[in-house]
Amino acid sequence: MNRLISKFLTALFPPVPRDFPCRRTIRMVLRATHIACTGILLGGCIFSQPLSALEPWLIATVLTGLLIMTCDLHASLAVFFELRGLAVLLKTGLLLVIPVYPQFSIPVLVVALFIGVFASHMPKQYRHKMLFFGKYFVPDRRSG
Repeated sequence: MNRLISKFLTALFPPVPRDFPCRRTIRMVLRATHIACTGILLGGCIFSQPLSALEPWLIATVLTGLLIMTCDLHASLAVFFELRGLAVLLKTGLLLVIPVYPQFSIPVLVVALFIGVFASHMPKQYRHKMLFFGKYFVPDRRSG
């Protein structure tokens, strides 16, 4: 049983983060698309555009964010214990406030945007810092 658990944990948290061809380029394209869609969504909210006009941008923002996170999770689930992964979880939690309190959508989107910018642009030593389980799992310290 211990061997099975060990294999399972190694598959989820490999000692060397997994890679795939064109990873950096794909993540850059996804990130640029995510930022553009988020900007359009936030601008639409600020300028009181109808929900029907914003819905495609919301869907595109969510999908590109999920695809970026999927790329990170492919490398290792350890991303959830890094500062950048915790920032994504915090942003996700904040965004779940919007359907319940739509009147706060603009401030919530602005705060989520700031969290994303800071988490993406802080120095690598902080962005990839393992806040939990750092003794057991290896973070993905690659750029891009």
